[in-house]
Order: sequence, then structure tokens, then C-alpha cells
Amino acid sequence: MSDWHLQSVSQLRQSLDTRQVGAVELARHFLGRIEASPLNAFIDVRPELTLEQATLADKRLSSGERGPLLGLPIAHKDIFVTRGWRSTAGSRMLADYVSPFDATVVERLSVAGAVCLGKTNCDEFAMGSSNEHSYFGAVRNPWDHSAVPGGSSGGSAAAVAAGLAPLATGTDTGGSVRQPAAMCGVTGIKPTYGRVSRFGMIAFASSLDQGGAFGASATDCAALLGPMVGFDPRDATSLQQPAEDFSSGMRASPIPADRSAGVSESTPLAGLRIGVPREFFGEGLAPDVERIVRSGLRVLESLGAVLLEVTLPRTRLAIPAYYVIAPAEASSNLSRFDGVRYGHRAQDYTDLRDLYRKSRAEGFGAEVRRRIMVGTYVLSHGYYDAYYLQAQKLRRLIAEDFATAFTQVDVIGGPVSPTAAWNLGEIVDDPVRNYLADIYTLGASLAGLPGLSMPAGFNDAHRPVGLQLIGPRFAESRLLAVADRFQNATDWHLRRPPE
Repeated sequence: MSDWHLQSVSQLRQSLDTRQVGAVELARHFLGRIEASPLNAFIDVRPELTLEQATLADKRLSSGERGPLLGLPIAHKDIFVTRGWRSTAGSRMLADYVSPFDATVVERLSVAGAVCLGKTNCDEFAMGSSNEHSYFGAVRNPWDHSAVPGGSSGGSAAAVAAGLAPLATGTDTGGSVRQPAAMCGVTGIKPTYGRVSRFGMIAFASSLDQGGAFGASATDCAALLGPMVGFDPRDATSLQQPAEDFSSGMRASPIPADRSAGVSESTPLAGLRIGVPREFFGEGLAPDVERIVRSGLRVLESLGAVLLEVTLPRTRLAIPAYYVIAPAEASSNLSRFDGVRYGHRAQDYTDLRDLYRKSRAEGFGAEVRRRIMVGTYVLSHGYYDAYYLQAQKLRRLIAEDFATAFTQVDVIGGPVSPTAAWNLGEIVDDPVRNYLADIYTLGASLAGLPGLSMPAGFNDAHRPVGLQLIGPRFAESRLLAVADRFQNATDWHLRRPPE
């Protein structure tokens, strides 16, 4: 069968379990597609390691072992260190680094039997909204090769959309799973902060970074996310929250028990209250994106949900708050890359200070250097109180806005990004426009809330547009269930880009 890349995860699971296909054959199929792809979605592919893992998976399957991910190919964003593969964070600073150990996410998925296809391209140290800030070159959008795929997890999103991998991991600091999922027409979920271990995740902003999952559908994402979550004693930010089977959880009703009466197959969301933030539909939202998002909300309404207007009054403050807090944490996290202890080392230097300066100037790209400078400035003496401390106060107020909204509604729905994917190079030199692309995703990240993006249509240029769902803490199963009901009623998630 030559169209394994068109199969859903559940279909591939059945084919593996019934031995219609072996893990090695499946891995070879996807490796061949990666080799032929013009998208630049992967940084490092090592077929010998992939086939070694696939051979072990076949032995486990032959012995009668079964599991949701056993034998399934998967791609990892190159922010997760992976034993045997290069782990570069999309940067020259780590261009030749091969990790001697696995990140917790990689380790858990490996134990579950997933077969690693390779490491996907990303914005350098996860800093960017377009995947153009990678030392290894920009990733191209599978739907239009002249467009960006979104970032920073653009390589993972593009890989799933183009059928280079059925599943992929990503990270979301300010929207870096949800935004590329929307722009590539796939489903992506960022769980509650602290649910997925950050151990072995190359740090950008420690209080915001969170691992996430990409798949064609909510069902696929649920299968991947399950093994990823759970407490990890090696991560000081890991929550003492038990592991969860999201696949079974999403099959349950997302409606609170006190409002579940009257739910039927024709109205599976009857009683669900969806908040529509007034601030998400104002100035700056492209008309074609608004039309598609409102159409998607009407689909949810037709399934029985009730749409209620809510207000998140500090939405416009999310960008200045985030772009103080995140660069401040980045400047601290990236200080270790000095050419002595870690990372690229300059060849010609006169003394230790010159070594530091040249190594960091050569190793870091322009966007990373910009954010390090901003972060160092806001943490410096005389500016900490005026900028960093005020940004943290705003963060608390933004979280309170969401908490107030969730006393009135069960989930929040709206756009992921103000526009669909823009052209490569169009705004790469305009950081403010790049930052504005995250305005609808930053709030949930600052508040540590789970968020999901699902395909909802195409704009006038036939580029994908996503519908975002945000939930209260630990509401991942609810978000996945709502997305699943939406995808049972629509076929946007089944659309595939032209070969």
C-alpha cells in the first residue's frame, strides 16, 4: 500500500496490529517521503536509527504486545534532546550537538514504542512565529510553498500536514504549537503548563515553555499526548498531576454533569457554553479569517453549544507583558552558551571576553540576539521594577481575566492568529508585525492554560485558517472532545495539500 501517509493514526494502528504492515515498512515509507520533500521540515534524519527502533517495535508486535503508539512513526521538534540525533534548537550555537540522553518526552514516547523519524526544523531556540529564524533555513508551508508554516514549531506542523509523519511533538511558549497548526491545517494542542516535563527541552522561557502535540485530528493528538503527560521529579516545574488517557477521556461528554440532560447524537454539545471574547474580533483581525472563525463557531452552535460573549479586557497587554517576561528568561537561560562551557566557539579571539563576544555573535541569529538584549535590559539595575516586575503584575491580571471568564463559560473559542500564513520574507525584518501574530495565543500561555487549534477552513488565497479553543486548567480532555465533535461534523481536518 503506497498511501500509508493518508491514513489516520487509528487506521495505522489497526494495520500494525493486524500485521497488514510492519513498523519497518511503515518507517521506510515515511523516510522516503521525507527524503523527497522540498519543505525543509527536518534538520536531522538518520534512517539507521529509525529502522533500528522500528525493528524492535516489530518484535514487540510479533510477541503480541499492543499499545496506542507501538510501531507508529513520529517526529520530534528539535528542541527536545534526542540520544543519537543532533539536537540543535535550530541554531548554529548547537549545530553539531548530539545528545547523550533523551528528554523525558522522547523517553516516554520511546518506551511507548513510537519510532522516531528525525528532528524537525524550528525557529532558533523556539523564538519566532514563522520558522524563518532557523540557522538551517526556512520551512515552507505544504499548502503554498511561497508561504511560511508558522512558528516556532513550523517543521512539525508542516511534516504532519504534508504526510511526512503521522504525529509530531512541538513546544508552545506563546503559541508555537497552535499558530503553526492553524497555518498548516492540522490539529495542535498545548496542555496546561507543567503537565508535560521540560526535562531535556532546550529552554527558551522556563515559566512559559510547554511541550505539545500535532496530529491530523483531535483523536490523533489525544493518542500522542497521553504518554507525554505525567509528573517528572527531574523537572522542578512538573505538576503532581496523574497521567491521563486522553483518548478515552475525549470520548466522554464535554458537558458538565449538571447540564448534560438533553444531549443527543444530533446535538452532542447541548449545554456547552462557549465564550467568544469581544477583544478577539476587533481591529487587526483579517476579514477572511473572521468569516471562517465565525463559521466554525456556528458549527459548534449547530451541535448544541451556546455562544456567549465574554470579555478579556487585558488582551492587548499580553504582547508587551510576554515580550518582557520571555526575553528576560531567555537572556538568563541562554547565558550558558558562551563558547567555553557549551555551544559554538569562535576560532579567532584575543582574550576570554573576546571569545565570549565572538562566539555568541557567531552562534546566535539576529532574532535571538535581539531578545537577549531586550531581556538583559529589562533585568538590569534601575529597569527591573519598571519593566519586568510590572509585566509580572500584568500576567497575574491576564490570568484573572481568564478565571473570571471561566465562571461564565466552559471553553473559549476564537481565532488563532490575525491572518492566515503570510509569504516567506514578507515580514521577517519587521519584529513588531511578527509579535502581533501571537496576540490571540499569548494570553493562555501567560495564564498557563491549555489551548487547541483545529482546521476550520481556507482563506481567499486557499491558505488554512484555524479555530482556537482555550480551557481552564487540566481541561485537555474537554478541548479534545469538543474538537472531536467539530471534526465529526466537518471535513477540514481531512483535507490534504497537493503533492
